Amino acid sequence: MKVFVAGATGATGRLLVEQLLRHDANVKTVVRDINRLPEKIRSHEHLSVTEAALLNLSDDELVKHVENCDAVVSCLGHNLSFKGIYGKPRRLVTDSVRRLCRAVKINRPEKKVKFVLMNTTGVRNPDLNEEVSTGEKVVIGIIRALLPPQVDNEKAADFLRTEIGRNDSTIEWVAVRPDSLLDVSKVTEYETHPSPIRSAIFDAGKTSRINVAHFIAELITNDETWENWKGKMPVIYNKEQKKK
Repeated sequence: MKVFVAGATGATGRLLVEQLLRHDANVKTVVRDINRLPEKIRSHEHLSVTEAALLNLSDDELVKHVENCDAVVSCLGHNLSFKGIYGKPRRLVTDSVRRLCRAVKINRPEKKVKFVLMNTTGVRNPDLNEEVSTGEKVVIGIIRALLPPQVDNEKAADFLRTEIGRNDSTIEWVAVRPDSLLDVSKVTEYETHPSPIRSAIFDAGKTSRINVAHFIAELITNDETWENWKGKMPVIYNKEQKKK
């Protein structure tokens, strides 16, 4: 299995790469600085790394990077700094998802390619008419107005949901929505739901990054898990955080 991972040097992306390598997947990635990858995987025989900014690649280059890939994953996100939040590119996630999907389609793969987007519980799934309190709507509206990454995450999910859809001939997708992210060293029990079971604003749950990485790796390598969630936006929580 060959997997392209965007955002491999991020806090979750590097954990995903480790998980995929444990599944004996061949992983390809484009990163600005290879030294930001953990030393233990940097020279792994099943990891292929190109040093560049993803959005600076030409369309032809991007097509070659995803050629023959069985899956593509975006773990991209904005750095939590003034420049990362308000600087360019404002649509880092959306533009990357759009261009990666286009590159997949240009390759005309013989079988459908799995596309996984790491998203957030702050983004709702309109297909399920998820309930949101008035207070939460107000806060999300303020966040949307003040913090560009919120709109970027929403548009990236909407692209998969509305422009790729559920009946695309080339791509199947899942948008994974973790809640408040934690750094934990080991995979623990976690649970997945079609929609949030608690308020992302007023009653946020916890999700460890390594659990997110584990779930995404399961989606990619386990066909049963994929069939259960394709075309959906599962929410993932650490199990001990379940609302009673």
